[in-house]
Amino acid sequence: MNAAVTDSLDGLPAFFRPVYIDSVTSTNDLLKQRARMGEPEGTLIVAGEQRAGRGRSGREWTSKPGNLYMSLLLRPKGDAARVAQISFLAAVALSTAIIRIAPDLAPSHKWPNDVLIDGAKISGILLESSARSGGGVDWLVLGMGVNVAHHPTDAGQAVTSLHAHGVTECKPGTLLGALAPALLHWLEVWRADGFPPLRQAWLERAAGLGGAVRVRLPREEFTGTFRDLDDNGSLLVEQTDGTLRTITAGEVFLPQL
Repeated sequence: MNAAVTDSLDGLPAFFRPVYIDSVTSTNDLLKQRARMGEPEGTLIVAGEQRAGRGRSGREWTSKPGNLYMSLLLRPKGDAARVAQISFLAAVALSTAIIRIAPDLAPSHKWPNDVLIDGAKISGILLESSARSGGGVDWLVLGMGVNVAHHPTDAGQAVTSLHAHGVTECKPGTLLGALAPALLHWLEVWRADGFPPLRQAWLERAAGLGGAVRVRLPREEFTGTFRDLDDNGSLLVEQTDGTLRTITAGEVFLPQL
């Protein structure tokens, strides 16, 4: 058992009900099982390593020891579209935590839920949920993997870690100690005031805002200018003819990535 991580669990805000596991297939999969059994909101699974971690669209997420792997159980109110805003919440909380640990770094947000440092991805954020009969969401699992000590070199995209940026004193428990309060803060803001303050905070660190982007959709690909987020978190891209296009799902590429 990693004493540095388990010690950090003792200092988390009371909202969190932490469980540490040395090795697990996937923190999300384990927490989904517990959610179905009625585990309370705030249950947090932290793992030393994942043997079958994954990111968006089922992509493999390298999960060797030394990084932060965690899943948080939430039981939010609202429909699926509103609950999906929690991915922005997670990104803002993570960038806030990184700045608290390393003020010289300048993390940025890439739609829909990537956090970047110098244009390279440092984390994976994955939401998985279960619908409630009659509408709404019964539970939501927020999975986060953050590259602290190492990062893959064959990911097919620019990827980085905190240690690669000289923040070598940071351990998974250090990051968790900064991330958990930030998650709780933004969760409370979102529940009280909705998406507007979260949208503003996300845009303040948005990568490529006002610049060119390439958008890949299931049946087409186009370029335009990243103008804004709408009130639901959809991407607003200005096309070459001046019209705004609303993107609810897809992949976005910035010129420098």
